[in-house]
Amino acid sequence: MLYIFESELPENKSLTFSLRYIYGIGKFQSNLICKKLGVSVNYKTKDLKSNQKLLLIKIIESLNLLISSDLKKKVDLNNSRLINIKSYRGLRKSYGLPIRGQRTHTNAKTSRKIK
Repeated sequence: MLYIFESELPENKSLTFSLRYIYGIGKFQSNLICKKLGVSVNYKTKDLKSNQKLLLIKIIESLNLLISSDLKKKVDLNNSRLINIKSYRGLRKSYGLPIRGQRTHTNAKTSRKIK
């Protein structure tokens, strides 16, 4: 297993899918990283050489992406800010209700209701 940025990347999958295991990297970013690394989309993670692993880490750092714990911390701060200013979204989040206008009348299995 390959550990990068607090994430465990699977070895049997292609590099583009493996990079998506890192919190904050999606489809577009993983394809961009593979192009900058100079490998095919179908290149397996287990086939990476040690110098390619180091180059992979340097490429991800050079893109200035918020990933892993930094991104989680930012999301938590945004959520706590919404709750502290008592905005509509913050109140809905604190009650565990849908925030973006989803229905609550008939989805009792997926959404908690206020008692």
